[in-house]
Amino acid sequence: MLEDLTTAASAPTPWPAGYPQGYAVVDVETTGLARDDRIISAAVYRLDARGEVEDHWYTTVNPERDPGPVWIHGLTSDVLAGAPLFADVAEEFASRLADRVLVAHNAVFDWQMIAREYARARREAPVRQRLCTIALAKELALPLPNHKLESLAAHFGVVQQRAHHALDDARVLAEAFRPSLRAAAANGVRLPLHECRPLTEWSDRPAPQIGRQASGGYRQTSWRPARKRPVCPYPNPGRYEDGKPLRQGMRVAFSGDTSVERDLLEDRAAEAGLHVATSLSRLTSLLVTNDPNSGTSKVVKARQFGTPVVDEAAFGQLLRDVAPADE
Repeated sequence: MLEDLTTAASAPTPWPAGYPQGYAVVDVETTGLARDDRIISAAVYRLDARGEVEDHWYTTVNPERDPGPVWIHGLTSDVLAGAPLFADVAEEFASRLADRVLVAHNAVFDWQMIAREYARARREAPVRQRLCTIALAKELALPLPNHKLESLAAHFGVVQQRAHHALDDARVLAEAFRPSLRAAAANGVRLPLHECRPLTEWSDRPAPQIGRQASGGYRQTSWRPARKRPVCPYPNPGRYEDGKPLRQGMRVAFSGDTSVERDLLEDRAAEAGLHVATSLSRLTSLLVTNDPNSGTSKVVKARQFGTPVVDEAAFGQLLRDVAPADE
């Protein structure tokens, strides 16, 4: 049984010999979630071996394309027009990451976006290991209602000031990571470290527009057995409306290949309070597909029923701000 996390976080802790010597807590805001999406801002908090902040750094980045859902991250084309290109900040970014474990909330996503940007710049990110704070929270058995950053922050009493701003999200994560790290050390918990394999080649394709994601190049999702999820506890509030947030209880269906594992997308949707539907009906609130012109049965039914359709990238951004169910 883990000892009380508050006590573990504040008391002097014998430090496990195998723990890393430094961490780079990272948050990146992006134009979307797909392979061709770009970083538009990045922040790094450097921490020492025990999680104490050494310094921090932030930059916006000109993505050389549509910035995506501005209503989420607030970075417009005008704001980003004068920002440096990723290649211009790659060296400084690398110096912040060098010889440290990359720490992020859903770290595989941040790492993949960073690795792709470095590959485009014909460079290699100096990252060899990553640590996901979602995985660490599970190792510590934290009593969180879901795996959102805001829930982790609330658990440790960290106040968010500007959600979806890379610098504030990185600050919040750094402050929540410190007591998590110390609790892990106090209880002899093995840190969930994973290898980071950099990309060494990159081939650019035409930049997609948000809501009009290109269909080519997505990894084929392998067959998997059906997974029974808990019943969504919220009533269906109706269809998704363009420009407004998703709302808990909305029925969401998926069709076609996705760049992020389908199971992960569905899990994130369910954790946000959405109803993941295996079929499409007149009650479906939203269809997520990267190929709205395909002839799949779900796409055909969506046309017949007038069901709203968005691509994977837009859906990923919408998941960040799901509105609570109506009382």
